[in-house]
Amino acid sequence: MVPSARPPPRTPPRKGEGTRARRDSESPTEIGASDSITQAATGAADLSALPTAPKSLADPAALEARRAMVGAPHIAPLRALARKIATERNASVPDPDPLDGGVAARLLLLLETPGPSIGRTGFVSRDNATGTAANLFRFLAEAGIARGDTLIWNAIPWVIHAPGALNRAPRRAEAAAAAPYFAPLLALLPRLAVVVPAGRFAAGAAAPLAELRPDLPVIPVPHPSPTYVCTAPSVRERILAGLREAAARLAERG
Repeated sequence: MVPSARPPPRTPPRKGEGTRARRDSESPTEIGASDSITQAATGAADLSALPTAPKSLADPAALEARRAMVGAPHIAPLRALARKIATERNASVPDPDPLDGGVAARLLLLLETPGPSIGRTGFVSRDNATGTAANLFRFLAEAGIARGDTLIWNAIPWVIHAPGALNRAPRRAEAAAAAPYFAPLLALLPRLAVVVPAGRFAAGAAAPLAELRPDLPVIPVPHPSPTYVCTAPSVRERILAGLREAAARLAERG
């Protein structure tokens, strides 16, 4: 009988080689640190396959997949706050997007109030099929701000419009009613480093935010609605300048 050949001796991997190989096989594209935090929180999101074009939530399959993520740990506390506000104000409050940073966010982008079309998805998202969301998608990408660093929220979190009504400007009484909700929101964002209010009304949040966090930089930008952005080339430039300043603040913090 011919003796069976012995397998060749195994060469032990160099220090760190096995870990690197596993990481490379699991993630074919590089993911930033903040996005890694979000991925760990969701446990399911493939952040190497984030939407690459605006209005992706117009796709029913994409919307269904996004809704399946709303229970993720990085979103659950914010969603609970949204439900609390909805109960107290007797009005709908959209959820934050699970593909954003949630409680790990370092940049809070404050819009004004949910538009009438928010009911189509139930999310405050750059992926909604609206012109404002599409502009946000492009501006944030052009400014180089990682998605996992962001949380998009509304200065007045609840829907103020009557069913079927057009957009209207928020009222002072509504702004006053919304101000107390900044404290519980900030309490859920321990890594927050900068706030970017978008639009004149959202910029009014600077005062209550300064009372709560005097150290927190607030960088106002114009509202990204197509109606306003198209009024002059300078509007686009001012939005990008503000977002790039915010990105620089995040880079300084590391």
